Amino acid sequence: MTAPSRAARTWRTVHSAAGGLALDLGLYAISAGFAAATAATSTLAPHRAWGSIATVGYLLATLLVAGQLLVRRARPAWAGTAARSAVAGLAWLTTALLPLVAQSVQRAAGRTDRAQEEVVVVEHAGIRLTETGTPYLGHDAIAALPADERLLGYTPYQPGMALFGLPRAATDAWWTDSRVWFALVTALVLTLAVATLRDTRRFATGSPAPAAVLRGVQAATVLPVCALTLATGGDDLPVLALCLLALAFAAAGRPVATGVAVGLAGALKLFAWPVALVLIFWGATRRSGLRVAVGAFGLPVLALLPALLVDRDALVENVLRFPLGHGLVTSPAQSPFPGHLVATTLPAGRAVAAALLVAAGLAIAVRLLRRPPRTAAATALVCGYGLLAAILLMPSTRFGYLLYPLALLIWAPALLSTPTRVPVSRTEAHARA
Repeated sequence: MTAPSRAARTWRTVHSAAGGLALDLGLYAISAGFAAATAATSTLAPHRAWGSIATVGYLLATLLVAGQLLVRRARPAWAGTAARSAVAGLAWLTTALLPLVAQSVQRAAGRTDRAQEEVVVVEHAGIRLTETGTPYLGHDAIAALPADERLLGYTPYQPGMALFGLPRAATDAWWTDSRVWFALVTALVLTLAVATLRDTRRFATGSPAPAAVLRGVQAATVLPVCALTLATGGDDLPVLALCLLALAFAAAGRPVATGVAVGLAGALKLFAWPVALVLIFWGATRRSGLRVAVGAFGLPVLALLPALLVDRDALVENVLRFPLGHGLVTSPAQSPFPGHLVATTLPAGRAVAAALLVAAGLAIAVRLLRRPPRTAAATALVCGYGLLAAILLMPSTRFGYLLYPLALLIWAPALLSTPTRVPVSRTEAHARA
């Protein structure tokens, strides 16, 4: 038995123990402990505020799952996938949406410590977009800001992210907080992804079980790294949701929709671009690589054009120089992963870390060329492991970025055994017959 098959078998055993309730119980209980520790020890005020509310939400979910375990034999419906989904929905409401709304309301009332910097950055980008036609400040404009405000002058996102700041450009209210719109788009996109996977079950034997889909949704919503991120910052969640939707479309054999979904994600943030590249290789195995690529890279390019035409230097300063460490200030993304430790502790550490990152990228490229993923599930695994390697090896990164590989890897089983719709020649068809 190979290592991947052993890992898959172990996952299936853990995932299905007690009808899935055992892992649910562990997830919510451990998350409650994490939220409590965050409330007590975090140095970030928005994180502490999240933890004080989310702890109660996770504890409530833990108690509900414990009750489901007690009655699952006497009342199977109370412990089935539908009931587990209801608990997961309640958990998301109480651990992500409720803290988000509470912080948005408090911020609107004057609490400046109820949002992370990215919330302010996105809202300022939206305001600049309406006033100047570009979400970016140029080098000279950022240099003219007071030294302690220059970090917030940078917008290290793709232009599409500024759309989430447009409500704040219209009026100043709690519901125009960009996190509210991050949450709304995330919920809508995940709903569409689940509906897409459910549709595949109507015409495909052996398509993903509802329990696997539920586990994938849990990974993108109630895991603390996702719930905390949405409540305090939130810009990564719509990007993640669109990537998961793209994979759901891939599982349903819809290459054009796959390209559009991941292209929309790429128009928001660069993190989606590696996912787009892998999906193009998936499309190539179905003679649909170009149809995926048109949306996957066409939409981000279209989003870049207006900013490029209005102020090319400002675009380069924000999207390239700052993320690469050549801006006027340094990115605060400094989590102690191997790439950061190598970059900061070894002689010529940044060069070594960059070399390791390039080596990992080349290894993935060789794998894609020799064995391109032929299923959506395999594509999700390549994306998940590839992003995990990148996050661990980047000199500047955040702990919160782990939500991408975690969600992608857990989403993979929800994509298994769906229709592939691979073009089959007449000769192959006769041979199979």
